[in-house]
Order: sequence, then C-alpha cells, then structure tokens
Amino acid sequence: MLKQFATAALLGLGAAGGIAGAASAAGEESHTVDVDFSFEGPFGVYDQHQLQRGLQIYTEVCSACHGLRYVPYRTLSDEHGIGWTDDMVRAYAAQYEVFDPELDDYRTAIPTDHFGESSLSNAPDLSLMAKSRAGFHGPYGLGINQFFKGIGGPEHTYSILTGYTGETREQAGTVLYENHAFDSGWIAMPPPLTDGQVEFADGHDNSVESMSKDVSAFLMWAAEPKMMARKRAGFAGVLMLSVLAVLLYLTNKRIWKPIKHRHAAEHRES
Repeated sequence: MLKQFATAALLGLGAAGGIAGAASAAGEESHTVDVDFSFEGPFGVYDQHQLQRGLQIYTEVCSACHGLRYVPYRTLSDEHGIGWTDDMVRAYAAQYEVFDPELDDYRTAIPTDHFGESSLSNAPDLSLMAKSRAGFHGPYGLGINQFFKGIGGPEHTYSILTGYTGETREQAGTVLYENHAFDSGWIAMPPPLTDGQVEFADGHDNSVESMSKDVSAFLMWAAEPKMMARKRAGFAGVLMLSVLAVLLYLTNKRIWKPIKHRHAAEHRES
C-alpha cells in the first residue's frame, strides 16, 4: 500500500517542480532544523544503537521506494559499522535477491552484494543523500553557518521528515503536501512516518521526531561509513603537523641565534 501511495505521489514531481520555481521567484526559503547528532564535531562518533534503529526504519519504510545501491551489505559489520556481526549481516542479506549476470537469474544476496536500487524510477537513491544536501547557509561565499553547524545534510533529511504541516493542495491531479523544509514549500511525497509505525526491540521512542533522527543518522553513515577513521587520521595529521611546526620553530631559532648575536655585537661596537 505504501509503495502504491508513493507511486501516485511521485507522479506529481513535475507539478512540484513548477511550484518550486514559483516559490523561489516569490523569495520563499526552506527551513532546516539544527539537530544535535552524536557524530558531529571533530571528536563525534556514530551511535551504533541509533544506526541499527535507522536501518530498521529504512528496511521497513523507506526501502519500499528508495534504494541504497552504492552501499554493500558487508559494511554493516565493519569496525565503524552499525555494530552487527558477520552472521547477522549474512542473515540480513539473505532476505533479498539480486540478479546475477553470470547465472542470468536471481539468487540470494550475500554480504558482498549491494542494497537494491530504487524500486520507483522517480524515487531518488539515498546512498549519498546526506552529503548531497546542504541544510545551512551563511552569507554568500562565506559559509559561516556551515562552519559552525556542519553541512546540514542529515538535518535537512530530518527537517523534511518532520516538516509536514498537514496542509494539502491539488495541482494537475496530484495531491501536494505542505512542508516547510522542502525548497518549494510543497512536496509530492506524503508523510512517510507516523507515530508508532516501527516497533523497536529495546522499546526505544518511536515518535516521528525520534525515528526521523534515527534514519537521518543512518543515511549519514551510509554516505560516510568511514567518517570515524577519517576523523582519527585527521586528528593524527593535525597533531603531527603541530609537533613539526614547533620543531621547525626551535630549529630556526637555533640556526639563526649565533648570526643574530654576531650582528648585535657588531652593532654595539659600531
């Protein structure tokens, strides 16, 4: 039912695009909420429990339309993955089938295979969505807000999922939904999440706001699975450069010290 509903809604993307242009001409701006994610900042890390809940939400809700074709199943058990074991990843992958060109037939998916593609031609793939959206903007060319708040990709996703006002309008036979986070103010996708829609084994909060934050964090991980390793490498690089800068400064002083003393002595004699 969800897929059929989304299909009907996505057929109106052309109409939504027209409204987007009109809204831009009118000077309307989308609104992105600043969310405090655990992975933000130079020392932030992914919350693996949150990533697991996000994967469950994606599996039960989002995957009906949207794919993750650039994400292999095996990354779920990586050191910086969602905290699953290899056996858990194999069991998860086994729920799906993939087309094997060598067999010219479908077979059960294995960890080296990738998540499927979007089942609808107009449904965007979510693999890199968190990196392709900039939620915060500062003065033109400066990016001040992005410096303090980050690029805002996961916040943009969260804001869209929680930005529905409940107002609808019909254009060209398509129902559009008012959403303050969407560029045009109106979106053809109906609200995908409702309170209590997904049940978590640990009894975690399953309100729309909480689930939106969880799935947004998971999509950030999908786009940047090596973020923690990159942060560690960056910190090590900055530390090494800092030590090198101090050593170069001390070396420079040692080399020029006798020359400076000689010049000072010559100046006093003169």
